[in-house]
Amino acid sequence: MKILGVSFGSRNGNNDTICRVALEEAQKLGAEVEFIHLLDWNIEHCTGCCACSVGLVTGKGNICTRKDDFAEFWNNHVLAADGILFVDPIFESGCSGLFKTVMDRVGPGHDMAMNIVGDQISKEAGGPGVDPRFLQQKVTSYIAIGGSDWGTRAEADHAMVSLSPGWRVIDNQRFQWCKDILMQEDKLERTREIARNLVEAAKDIENAKPAKPGVCPHCGCNEFYIYPGTKNVVCDVCGLEGTLVEEDGAFKFVFNPADEHKAHDILSGKFLHVDDIKDNEGRLAYLRTDETFKAIKKKYADMFPPVPAPGK
Repeated sequence: MKILGVSFGSRNGNNDTICRVALEEAQKLGAEVEFIHLLDWNIEHCTGCCACSVGLVTGKGNICTRKDDFAEFWNNHVLAADGILFVDPIFESGCSGLFKTVMDRVGPGHDMAMNIVGDQISKEAGGPGVDPRFLQQKVTSYIAIGGSDWGTRAEADHAMVSLSPGWRVIDNQRFQWCKDILMQEDKLERTREIARNLVEAAKDIENAKPAKPGVCPHCGCNEFYIYPGTKNVVCDVCGLEGTLVEEDGAFKFVFNPADEHKAHDILSGKFLHVDDIKDNEGRLAYLRTDETFKAIKKKYADMFPPVPAPGK
């Protein structure tokens, strides 16, 4: 069993140290461990070129136009682990910019349903299929470290990296007031508990469940969008819609059980999303041949040329 720890913080800062505290505990339980300080790696922004999704639906497999360290990081380290712990600093209430870049890079090219479709298309055309590791389940945990109490968006931001590949989130922890976290034994022990939970979950990945429940009974998210003027809400991670009701002095998220198959973090919901993507891309492909559409695109392409970058 292999546990990978990924720190998004400054070198030998709190994120690095907390990640190592967790890995030390995992190693005590017999896990092989590996540590990555991701700021050392060249991870470029996603450009939204859609090469990853197009590659899958045309049987060409996993493709990315960015020529950086991401493929090495993901394919040779993340996919080689059974459990992954991400430790991320809170800068502005949510995830760090580097974490958001990783989230965007995971995107459609790492989506479980997209890879199942891509694997089938490739094999039907006599190809090798996708890397089978893209079809494997994994367990993940997250620790967000903030220097104040401002960071309520971090948990939902972090869970999004597990959403595309459909991996199971075991713990999603946010620590606040943590400049001196190394002197806060309760947080250090919670970190060790997170490591123990991740190791135990990695022993039986298919049956792994979240260590602690959240407000959303499906995915455990605690963050929701409330539609203005209504009691209707949508979970910010799995996308299930329902209502927040007060029960025994606390809010509870209630949704129609018949809608649970639509959740974005499970295969049934992912395949619905694949159908939506196919419909949208089909409409766009048709519009690219439409003269009116092409004229409108040209009008705005010729309008207001961008200010050139200083270095170009």
